[in-house]
Amino acid sequence: MSIKVFIFNTKEKELFEKARKIRTAVFVEEQKVSKEEEFDGLDDISIQYLIFDNGNAVCTGRRRITDEGHKLERFAVCKQYRGKQFGARLLEAMLNDILPSRKNIYLNSQVSAEKFYAKFGFEKTGKMFEEAGIEHFKMFYKT
Repeated sequence: MSIKVFIFNTKEKELFEKARKIRTAVFVEEQKVSKEEEFDGLDDISIQYLIFDNGNAVCTGRRRITDEGHKLERFAVCKQYRGKQFGARLLEAMLNDILPSRKNIYLNSQVSAEKFYAKFGFEKTGKMFEEAGIEHFKMFYKT
């Protein structure tokens, strides 16, 4: 297994297109999120992440700065690569980049992924809410 993590912005067209393809498959096709909601106009102000395994783009996510801190978003793993720790590697890479800043880190977790994020130190706050037709919890990273 040869794993590489790329950190980039949307100006790196080839990498961003691979990330878009993963997000389209996971969110638009599998989860039935509209393209307009998934591609919300915030990619250009976000830092993008893409994980490759043996040359194949398998996992993506992004982060951006908000008034509340660093927001982690758009985590998506290709169906055939799920359960192989790529999501964990992506989250670890993002946390390693952000932690030195000492700013808040948070995300909106789909209810089905809450336990995954909790393993990494995220705690849910507030009530469940719906985003893109999917139930979520807001979760903050606790140091």
